Amino acid sequence: MTGNASIYNKKTRASDQALTVLIYLAAVIAISILVGIMGYVFVRGIPQISWQFLSTVQSARKGTFGILGNIVNTLYIIVMTLVIAAPVGIGSAIYLNEYAKPGKMVRTIEFTTEILSGIPSIIFGLFGMVFFGSALKLGYSVLTGSFTLTLMVLPLITRSTQEALKTVPDSYRSGALGIGATKWYMIRTILLPSAAPGILTGIILSVGRIVGESAALLFTAGSGFQLPKDLFGKLFESSGTLTIQLYLSMQKAKYDQAFGIAVVLLVIVLGINLLTRYLTGKFDVTRLK
Repeated sequence: MTGNASIYNKKTRASDQALTVLIYLAAVIAISILVGIMGYVFVRGIPQISWQFLSTVQSARKGTFGILGNIVNTLYIIVMTLVIAAPVGIGSAIYLNEYAKPGKMVRTIEFTTEILSGIPSIIFGLFGMVFFGSALKLGYSVLTGSFTLTLMVLPLITRSTQEALKTVPDSYRSGALGIGATKWYMIRTILLPSAAPGILTGIILSVGRIVGESAALLFTAGSGFQLPKDLFGKLFESSGTLTIQLYLSMQKAKYDQAFGIAVVLLVIVLGINLLTRYLTGKFDVTRLK
């Protein structure tokens, strides 16, 4: 091959250079918007962060404001939602990917799941309020909010698990079944560990959606901010999360409080994303070993 024919010596076209500039410009704009929003929120919110702000609940009698009750409520709803949604979502994905025969039924279920993931959260909130809150008589509570959020994050967990299972080579399945392993043993010991990074990513992203949800929880979980008196009794009490308290603070024109809560939410979301990257990398390294 002559030097003139080498791809390394071909002249770069002006259109390629223009597209490269536009790509970098788009990236800079996106990063600048993100940095600008986060910077503004942190500048307004960090002065409001204090130990009292994080470790107490609001009290009209004492004239104090704290978000500890909202933090606890958020943790309650995250745990309860994942306890319900993760097994159902992962189990559904295993059935669709490993047991169900490809056909009209599977396509219908997948299509329905995709539609479910596109429904506005306010509609989930209305359904949760009518069905879980009124019909099942759970009222405004952690359970009502958790059941509603389960419907919202179930498509995300199911689809991410499906895609993770599809990345596992078919040779793993054939090899395991060829040496006499049962299908469930093969799924449990080979497929799930191999697909663990993708499954874990879907679950952690679901946590991010739970933390950031407000519309659905406003109709289902309520806006209570008191600390729980006992572990299980809280499940049936009105429980406002951080996003609900942020909304209420903005509604009352208490902007300093709202920006303080926004900082806490941003830190949580950043922590979730960093945890996702760390755990995914750790699982990949472990799998390679």
